[in-house]
Amino acid sequence: MNKFPVWSVLGTIVGVLLGFAGAFGGFWAFLLVLVLGAVGFLLGHFAEVGEVNLSRFSARQR
Repeated sequence: MNKFPVWSVLGTIVGVLLGFAGAFGGFWAFLLVLVLGAVGFLLGHFAEVGEVNLSRFSARQR
């Protein structure tokens, strides 16, 4: 188990960045940062793991 809460800190940083984008750039800047952040997350995950499996985010139960 990690002693440092990496995902909590990362989530906080992303939330602050999205807040700044929304406050100073408006709704479209917020949306652009959100979409580019999701794309960056998927690319980083692909670079680390080597594959992107989105089936676990599906609402269907098997």
